Amino acid sequence: MKKTIYSIAVILFTCAISSPGYGQKPSPELLSPSNHALIMVDHQSQMGFATKNIEMEVLRNNTGILAGSSSLFGIPTVVTTVAAKTFSGPVFPEITEFYPANAYIDRTTMNCWEDLNAHKAIVAKNRKKIVFAGLWTSVCIVGPALSAKAEGFDVYIITDACGDVSKEAHEMAINRMMQAGVKPMTTMQYILELQRDWARSETYKGVTDLIRRFGGSYGIGIQYAQEILKH
Repeated sequence: MKKTIYSIAVILFTCAISSPGYGQKPSPELLSPSNHALIMVDHQSQMGFATKNIEMEVLRNNTGILAGSSSLFGIPTVVTTVAAKTFSGPVFPEITEFYPANAYIDRTTMNCWEDLNAHKAIVAKNRKKIVFAGLWTSVCIVGPALSAKAEGFDVYIITDACGDVSKEAHEMAINRMMQAGVKPMTTMQYILELQRDWARSETYKGVTDLIRRFGGSYGIGIQYAQEILKH
């Protein structure tokens, strides 16, 4: 059985690295490291306390995958906070590990698009596609997502790296944004869409390390496969 698993893995890997090229041009709807900016909004402790639509452990893990993958792939990223010193508190450690706290843009506006420094930083990334994730979905994500959409940007949201005070609040916010043309996706979809091809060896280890650490059952599966294939 072990030999069979190993043989299949070798065949798949060999096919991947020996492929002569891609048969079709990928859709421009897909995200790539070169076509978008990531905006992480208010993943802060006080905002997390009231988040009820998703388990905090899952939210933190998804945030870790998101921050880690954006760092790994060199995605232009803006981390913004609201009243960090006076109300909302520190950013999740899963973000500070990849993006130092002294680089965050703090503000008072609920909608970061209305803050001069945040808006300037986002627009300066010079990407027509913008991906948002943050707390809370119905306020701090709806505001900039709809505002960016109104200014002609192609807007995506990472739904499972967002949270709100209730499941209904989160879902209604997602529905509202989708009706305006904002495109939803998940954290795992995001990192796999960036990797796209397992033969991309320069990011292969980084991607699998992130999933092993933060990816729940999928991460355990990767750990299992890597250990078993050693034998």
